[in-house]
Amino acid sequence: MLRYLTAGESHGPGLTAILEGIPAGLPLTQDHIDLELARRQLGYGRGGRMKIEQDRAEITSGVRAGYTLGSPITLNIANKDWKNWQQIMAIEAGAGITEAITQPRPGHADLAGGLKYAQRDLRNILERSSARETAARVAVGAVCKQLLHCFYITIISHVVEIGNVGADSGVLTPLQIMEAAEKSSVRCADQKATGQMMKAIDQAKADGDSVGGIFEVIATNLPVGLGSHVHWERKLDARLAGALMSIQAINGVEVGLGFEASRRFGSQVHDELFYDTNQHGFYRKTNTAGGIEGGMSNGENIVMRAAMKPIPTLRKPLSSVDIITKKPFPAARERADICAVPAAGVIGEAVVAFELAQAVCEKFGGDSLAEIKRNYMGYMEQVEKF
Repeated sequence: MLRYLTAGESHGPGLTAILEGIPAGLPLTQDHIDLELARRQLGYGRGGRMKIEQDRAEITSGVRAGYTLGSPITLNIANKDWKNWQQIMAIEAGAGITEAITQPRPGHADLAGGLKYAQRDLRNILERSSARETAARVAVGAVCKQLLHCFYITIISHVVEIGNVGADSGVLTPLQIMEAAEKSSVRCADQKATGQMMKAIDQAKADGDSVGGIFEVIATNLPVGLGSHVHWERKLDARLAGALMSIQAINGVEVGLGFEASRRFGSQVHDELFYDTNQHGFYRKTNTAGGIEGGMSNGENIVMRAAMKPIPTLRKPLSSVDIITKKPFPAARERADICAVPAAGVIGEAVVAFELAQAVCEKFGGDSLAEIKRNYMGYMEQVEKF
């Protein structure tokens, strides 16, 4: 069973992730992880925090001589900004006493978290609910990507909408989309839309506002049969949707056609089946299902989109109420992004990578990479001969 935990606060000493279940024998170095962490920090519209942090992961367990041991992998990411917050975030009793944050931000976890955990200083909520936590998840996803790579599975993402600006990637292949997106300041494969998206971000900044958008995640070369139809918690689309929804500020997820499928007739939605005795075996000419049918991967690319709401911390704060005095008050301000959709796509890749790696381990389970590969090859031969 593959599982992980993260720990750490936004302005604490750092973040920690413990990943358990990665098989022995997987090639893994710090560079594999740091590359993904660097991608998360990029994107037009990011805030001042990205100028401070240069995230690096320290592997402190589970790896020796460049290969995983099969034991839990511990990943630590230091917060460089910690030096400016040592007093405020001090652990010792009696230390760190500062003016409490008592004006919750609309759209954030502040008020609900304060009520739930009986905290009258909302910093005790916002420090953990911050999207800074996603750096640890990107580190976990980087390890999972390495495992998936051994089975020829690739995961990419690109931004398809920011504000009211939509992109058109046309007939580009996933590889072409990835190459174009990585060259874009907003990780968009449509060059024309990139400029328009940047203007939308600039306008939001000038207005003291923020802007959201939509990103798409594509996973290629998946074998048929990851996930299962037999019980609700084993359905692959449900697990992937839950993973994407767990990312801070995500408030909608689609698979394949998504909501558009509900507006069409069945003959316009379902992917017809064909068989080629020479090369393809079973195949489809379309992929409106987004690579998942009946809770299982069907051999086509998995295509999912996630909608990200605008960041709730605004330079022109919305109206709020002080939780102590109960009087009207402008919401508290914290350093924040104008737009984080490009970074959210990288985080989306990470959480999808974990779920797919877990599904691979469930399907082809073993304690070493060599054992899992043997099981994988045997299954693929079975499918080919069906």
